[in-house]
Amino acid sequence: MTNFLRGSCLGFLLCGFLAATHLHAQGVRIAVVDPERISREANTAGATRAKLQQEFAVREKNLIDQGTALKTLVDNYEREAPTLSEGQRATRQKQLADNDREFQQGRRRLQEDLDARTSEEMQRLMERANLVVKQVAETEKYDLVLQQAVYVNPKNDITSKVIQMLNAGAPK
Repeated sequence: MTNFLRGSCLGFLLCGFLAATHLHAQGVRIAVVDPERISREANTAGATRAKLQQEFAVREKNLIDQGTALKTLVDNYEREAPTLSEGQRATRQKQLADNDREFQQGRRRLQEDLDARTSEEMQRLMERANLVVKQVAETEKYDLVLQQAVYVNPKNDITSKVIQMLNAGAPK
């Protein structure tokens, strides 16, 4: 089985090499763009992060306040526990556990909502970037544009050009 997999991998590599050689022989122009770099370096990415931070600031502050209040309750309980009756200790422990569970759920909901909004905004950015990539490909007559590669000759990397066009206000 291992020899079969090795042979299959070798076959795929050989096919890829032959296809690349064939494309090169025909004068096919290929470019590569790095979407991760776009999401880090485009001005709109920074603006998006600031927008999301502002959008979630109130919820985050409320969660921080809730965590501070919970810590105060825990500290008070630990200080008063030796003087409480068994029933009072059990009641306070249950309240603390309920408060902690509510706090953890709030943290989880905030993180899930933030992740969802971040994904939405990055999707919009990448849609705009794809329009710019298409524009660059058509203008400079590229036959194929790939997203990321194991190795890219810098002359084939159009990421900087795409970022520059996005920053200049290309397709919105």
